[in-house]
Amino acid sequence: MLAQTYSAAIVGVEAKTVAIEVNIYEPTDTPVITLVGLPDAAIRESRERIWSAIALSGYRLPHGRTTINLAPADLRKSGSTYDLPIALCVLSALDFVKVELLAGTMMIGELALNGSLRPIPGALPVAMHAQQLGMKNLLVPAENAEEAAAAQGVQVFAIRHLCEAVEFFLNPGSFAPTRVDLDSLWKVPDDGGLDFADVKGQESVKRALTVAAAGSHAVIMIGEPGCGKSMLAKRLPSILPRLTIEEALEVTKIYSIAGVLDRHSSLVVQRPFRAPHHTVSDAGLVGGQAMPRPGELSLAHRGVLFLDELPEFRRNVLEVLRQPLESGEVTLARAMGSFTFPARVMLVAAMNPCPCGYYGSQRQRCRCNSMQISAYRGRISGPLLDRIDLHIEVMPISEQQMLSRRRGEDSTSMRAKVLAARERQRARFRGTATIDNASMNSRQLDQYCELDAECTGMMRQVVSSLGLSARAYDRILRVARTLADLDDQDRISSVHICEAANYRVLDRQKW
Repeated sequence: MLAQTYSAAIVGVEAKTVAIEVNIYEPTDTPVITLVGLPDAAIRESRERIWSAIALSGYRLPHGRTTINLAPADLRKSGSTYDLPIALCVLSALDFVKVELLAGTMMIGELALNGSLRPIPGALPVAMHAQQLGMKNLLVPAENAEEAAAAQGVQVFAIRHLCEAVEFFLNPGSFAPTRVDLDSLWKVPDDGGLDFADVKGQESVKRALTVAAAGSHAVIMIGEPGCGKSMLAKRLPSILPRLTIEEALEVTKIYSIAGVLDRHSSLVVQRPFRAPHHTVSDAGLVGGQAMPRPGELSLAHRGVLFLDELPEFRRNVLEVLRQPLESGEVTLARAMGSFTFPARVMLVAAMNPCPCGYYGSQRQRCRCNSMQISAYRGRISGPLLDRIDLHIEVMPISEQQMLSRRRGEDSTSMRAKVLAARERQRARFRGTATIDNASMNSRQLDQYCELDAECTGMMRQVVSSLGLSARAYDRILRVARTLADLDDQDRISSVHICEAANYRVLDRQKW
């Protein structure tokens, strides 16, 4: 007898429908099981899990020739997502569940040997896909239920055991769908754990980070060890606006697919902050494996990617950042196809001025020669530096500031400035794909960054003295536009050009 139901495969960050077909026919003395449809090793091993789960759940096993097909046959399938739908199709083919009851239902889940269900990655994108297809019901492991229910528009049922799944089709009225109040997630205040008020001094750096947050600009901080670069970077999310519902769904999909979503949270509502170690590989940063999964760059989507000790990262790792910083996405080409992951991040990097860290320091003597310093800074390529909008020098605080109890500007006041500037940008770019000044295209630069004669003369002087590339020129214009937004001005002034140019420390030949 033939039975069919539906599941889904994760390709990149999207789900694709997979039809599960099971046909039991031609009785034989020894059961013969054939699994087709480009399954990987985890799926081929699922036969043993499924047969054990069926037997230990009290159902009889099929005798004869059993063919299991995962369609479409040209889409490679991986993982343990298909255990539950395959098991239910087998039971339906054995008349434990009526075949017609499986129509309109999608299901996912990994089976333990005793028939209980284990959570799987990617429940949210599967739920969103089921909603788009108009599926009536979605069966998921109980630990994935709240995550999947965030998709809305499809009834999500939490299943703990194979027997529960069978009972659902026999007596659906006894099961209640999982509900999640998404609005309540935004009513929870920020935890307020990290605040810029904790940072003594560094008011000029706070100003620069406010500019970076207001326009979502990439920033690099240069300073000797212990001057507060990491401390400042970790507090940057405290001044960023909270995610919108659309952004939260994007981020949660990525976390779900990567398998790093908190099981006690149905949606990620805080801006991500990812800080990979400098030993990370290029695959760990942008994603990899035969069936690619999101890397640190995508996990920081709509948030902050902090790269501490930037020159210590391998050169090939840093170079893969160039395209994502421009396009906001990562494209990986594999033999089985091309995979695209979103990667619209705010890059924050930190570095020492030299290998020992004390070049130009008033506290300790630098032990590096000029060749060592040049080689150290040369680890960061010119094209990558061009893509970083703000270069900030972080000076060590004085003894008086260190011993003082006075608190500087806090995150609340800084965030208010950021939100006001972001609101101006939202109104300016309404109806377009652009959401902030950092992502303006060439046409928008011409339209919204028009310079008067005074500004043009100043820009000509800046480009000439610093020897800037065309890309660096555009970066200064974007930062100047953000400075004007912070001042609530419609036009860029010479003051904004001057401040934006001062945020290009690494472009100065004598630095």
